[in-house]
Amino acid sequence: MENKIWAEEILDKIYRKEAIVVKRNADKIPYTTEDGVFDDWSSPDKICWWTNGFWAGQLWLLYHAYKDESFKKAAEGIEKKLDANLMNYMGMDHDSGFKWLLTSGANFLETGSEEAKNRFMLAAGNLAGRLNLNSGLIRAWNDPRNGDTAGWAIIDCMMNLPLLYRASEMTNDPRFKQIAMCHADHAIKAFVRENGSVNHIVTFDPESGKITGSKGGQGMKEGSSWTRGQSWALYGFTLSYRHTKKKEYLETAVKVADYVLSQIPKSGIIPVDFLQPDTCDYEDSTAAAIFACGLIELGEVDKKYLDAAAMLLKTLTEKRCCFDEKKDHFLEKCSAAYNDNKHNFTIIYGDYYYTEALLKLAKKDLFLW
Repeated sequence: MENKIWAEEILDKIYRKEAIVVKRNADKIPYTTEDGVFDDWSSPDKICWWTNGFWAGQLWLLYHAYKDESFKKAAEGIEKKLDANLMNYMGMDHDSGFKWLLTSGANFLETGSEEAKNRFMLAAGNLAGRLNLNSGLIRAWNDPRNGDTAGWAIIDCMMNLPLLYRASEMTNDPRFKQIAMCHADHAIKAFVRENGSVNHIVTFDPESGKITGSKGGQGMKEGSSWTRGQSWALYGFTLSYRHTKKKEYLETAVKVADYVLSQIPKSGIIPVDFLQPDTCDYEDSTAAAIFACGLIELGEVDKKYLDAAAMLLKTLTEKRCCFDEKKDHFLEKCSAAYNDNKHNFTIIYGDYYYTEALLKLAKKDLFLW
């Protein structure tokens, strides 16, 4: 009850600020901020970016809780803008769940819109078609930025599988769920290490399906422990369990969660990589927020996970959250990748997961996954 009351108080602050922020940014699709002002990724050269559904998702969550029509209107506008992505084959990849679960999926849940359902199913069909039958894994990117990616899969995809679970629920067609479970089954073997840490990128021969290796990806190096990758695994396997009740998914989520709990610093501040040097000050508040979402779900298994989630959220609120209504963001000190040049900045999905986790604690959430 104490956590619930605390979360409600923080959510009221978020609502008051976001009601102001949305008025000055209603036409934007933000990724980060510059001097506290949202940038905009709705231009043709940026519309396919993987994070472009998160602000709409945050707005739908707040609309569900507070019924502020300005949130609904802005979220619907973002959904329509994403049609340009939906009709761009090379812009459709493993991250469709992040975009259409949080836009069209949320819209359908709240309003029953048939247009939203149509967009949702187009995205789900594309994601389902990315399964490599021989590897059992869903292919990641389309482009050869880092060489031939036809045989690449990434841990992030665990968070996109709910697009397929939902598609089966919405159409009474088990194919989508079967494909999601195929990927999840093979991901346990391909990504999760014995100690509960995970690989970011796994490579396989696209013809034979044989696993050929792993890459460090957005972590410090191969074999290290990229914290956001850990959060995708923790929350992703938890969600697969919620949709299927397959015990192996819960066991895997708990394995990853126990590793995460063993690595969280006493400060509660999450680094970009759990294995980075003590002298490195790179942080990732987004990973902390995603951890909290997954740990709250696992709180039904063991209260220690709920306690850890509350600790992470209170640390973020006290040390890494901006409630200044003149600035557009909430979470600060986020990072996209360890080896990037830029660190400790604002990223929109941090705000989304922070809001989602607080709504879960307050028992006011709309389950979008």
